Amino acid sequence: MINRIGACLLLGISFAASIGPTAKADTERPVRWNTGGSVSTTSFSDFEAFFVHGEISDRALQDAIRNSGWTVEELRFGFTKTYEVNLVGVSRFLYSQAGESFLKDQTRSYVPFWREKTTASSALRAAIIADARDGFISPVGIMKELPVDFRLADNGRSDGKQNVCAPTMVSGVQATSLLSWYVFLPACVQAESARGSR
Repeated sequence: MINRIGACLLLGISFAASIGPTAKADTERPVRWNTGGSVSTTSFSDFEAFFVHGEISDRALQDAIRNSGWTVEELRFGFTKTYEVNLVGVSRFLYSQAGESFLKDQTRSYVPFWREKTTASSALRAAIIADARDGFISPVGIMKELPVDFRLADNGRSDGKQNVCAPTMVSGVQATSLLSWYVFLPACVQAESARGSR
């Protein structure tokens, strides 16, 4: 069972970010859920309504929340938590050999809709670096900066599971759900980029 206190400490103790109602995503479809022969889409505005107001009107998002292993409150908190980073350090890490391995591992099943694995690492890298321009990154910020539509693929080539980068902080479905993956991604990027600058 996850240590919820430890997880909350990792995520921080307060909301440090707010997303305005006029925020626009580079892609309006950050998650297209691809399971077998069916595809459903959760738009950025659906995610924004959830983050800002706690509204869940999209069925696919509702299912993802239910299957994430986290409560609604924990996900809203985690998605809007910001992490201070150095843009140069983030770029240096993500373009290093270790960073390439990290990006490949972090795009296990969450990949660009059309080109899938061939552009997965570069697209995720672009989103993280774009979000880091102001010296902060967050799950919602990275999602907002995705340059293309992404899909969570469970279609034979991919198994629909993600590698959450903080395996000691999660258990069960938390270790593979996309929403859990998003929550921990910025903290891992912050830690790895800081380690490389020491």
